Amino acid sequence: MVGAYLQHIAKEVNFLVVDCSSSYNAIIGRPTLKNWKAVTSTYHLSVKFPTEYRVGQVQGDQLAARVCYLAMLAIDEHIQMMNIKERRTIAEPTEVLEDVPLDEGDHEKFTKIGTSMEEETKQDIIQFLRKSIDVFAWSHEDMSGNDPNVITHCLNVYPSSKPIRQKKRVFAHKRDKAIKEEVQKLITTEFIREVYYPDWLANMVIVKKANDK
Repeated sequence: MVGAYLQHIAKEVNFLVVDCSSSYNAIIGRPTLKNWKAVTSTYHLSVKFPTEYRVGQVQGDQLAARVCYLAMLAIDEHIQMMNIKERRTIAEPTEVLEDVPLDEGDHEKFTKIGTSMEEETKQDIIQFLRKSIDVFAWSHEDMSGNDPNVITHCLNVYPSSKPIRQKKRVFAHKRDKAIKEEVQKLITTEFIREVYYPDWLANMVIVKKANDK
């Protein structure tokens, strides 16, 4: 039950119990907030939701919230200093995988399947994968012609907001070359298009992939 008497809602929620130190009793996720039809305000530490008797509200305490925040930072300062590479975890396969070529004329086009299945099932899966080779992509060129109605990335910003210009960064020759190559691939396949602004806005951000490229 959430809220005060009359202006409250009663819902069943499944919680994931985690064995770790925390200053919080519970963390409410987006599915639950959506189910409550709740509107949150981090600035005001407030959650409002519709009830049968007008609008219900749960109000947080600014002092308690700050104490919890500082306590979380003090649990392990080392975690706060970990970089992206240190935090990256690669899941190990649960069985030995076998390379399966999908195009007999191009050995670069292959995928991996498990070896623990029965031979008949294995052959059925291989035949299905080869028939569905058009859904695989090994390069940017293999993904040309994507319909924007399927997926499009947009920046959710207010048109009236003034852009904040970052200080222009100069990259090393190796990184500058990598940026130009990747941008050219995206332009060639029409994933992105060139636009012109009167002012410099933001720098490129480079992140290493799991294969160290």
